[in-house]
Amino acid sequence: MQNAIREVTPLLEDNAAVLGILMIVLGLVFYTASLKNKYVVKFYSVIPPLLLCYFVPGLLNSANIIDGENSPLTSIGSRFFLPACLILFTLSLNLKEMWNLRKGVGLMFFTGTIGIIIGGPLAVWMTSLVAPSVVGGAGPDEVWRGLGTLAGSWIGGSANQAALREILQPSQELFSATITVDVFVAYIWMAFLLYGASKQQRFNAYFKADTAELETLTKRMDQQQKANIRIPETKDLVFMLSLALGGTGLASLFANPITSYMEIHFPELEKFSLTNSFFWLILFATLIGIILSFTPARKLESAGASKIATVILYMLIVTIGMQMDITAILENPGLFIVGIIWISIHALLLLWVGKLMKAPFFYYAIGSMANVGGVASATVTSAAFHPSLVSVGVILSVFSYAIGTYAGWLTAILMQLVSPG
Repeated sequence: MQNAIREVTPLLEDNAAVLGILMIVLGLVFYTASLKNKYVVKFYSVIPPLLLCYFVPGLLNSANIIDGENSPLTSIGSRFFLPACLILFTLSLNLKEMWNLRKGVGLMFFTGTIGIIIGGPLAVWMTSLVAPSVVGGAGPDEVWRGLGTLAGSWIGGSANQAALREILQPSQELFSATITVDVFVAYIWMAFLLYGASKQQRFNAYFKADTAELETLTKRMDQQQKANIRIPETKDLVFMLSLALGGTGLASLFANPITSYMEIHFPELEKFSLTNSFFWLILFATLIGIILSFTPARKLESAGASKIATVILYMLIVTIGMQMDITAILENPGLFIVGIIWISIHALLLLWVGKLMKAPFFYYAIGSMANVGGVASATVTSAAFHPSLVSVGVILSVFSYAIGTYAGWLTAILMQLVSPG
């Protein structure tokens, strides 16, 4: 569908100037978020930096200062930044350590993933019984499309959400509303878990949790972290970018002929997004990252591969934000109820499984945040328990990035099946 032409010319039409404004916004958000002023700290405790990275470019778009709808920067973000950051995130995937974690925190992580996969369809179905219009819609405004992108965010992170946005094609208004639900519901839940970290001993005592495995895990991760971390050299940064952008080019080279083949021979699979070139681009980019994790390239994580990936991810986020309509959530505030029901199902399933296995509170928190929050939130949550446990959060959330697009896509299909109409 061709983008609509605005009746009023935006203030800034130069693409280089628009990109410069977006990077300044990104820099200001991170600079102010690092300040220790008590008023600034209080502000960012309520409004997370991630939300501002979406909101401020959306405000510029709504004020007609920039034209996010017709800018080529949005396509550059989705086609280049997104697969590049996914490759860098997944090349550090440690399947051996994931296997070592399988009986404790790993089990809680997969429980959290299942909670999101089944929680979405259940929340849509329950809401449809009372208020079907909240989860209805038609065409690009079908609510399951927007909620499908939310599933990608809650099983992975913003990169998976952006990928599913391209695959499921929700309207811009619906996607804007979904982002608002995503950020506020997820960060309220994260705030609860961080509060629980300060009360973990009482929680563990109440549920008679076995903390012996956690203590052993903390010591093992502390030793690994001290042994591997190093200062990156210029060649490391060049290698990271060459793998990220070279892998993106290779993924695109594979994706285009497969898309054409599917469109010609299996057009009926369009309803499953299998004729969408972006689906195959993300699939191959993720596979390339996973393959690299079995090569010496995985050592680039100790030089900061995931940090470079996070920078690229935030560059992607501001290009997504520049397309936002910041008032969209007002058209369907009931989506907040869907989000709250959804995260509650996720939490209850974690509580049930954790109680059966006598899991310490850290397993609850990281099992959830490695899904719902991605690398950044999982890192913050892990550090609230013990600095050495940051590695656990990274390992689990990287795996979450690897599966997030596909688990989110499955969740979207299930929500489509239970949606009214």
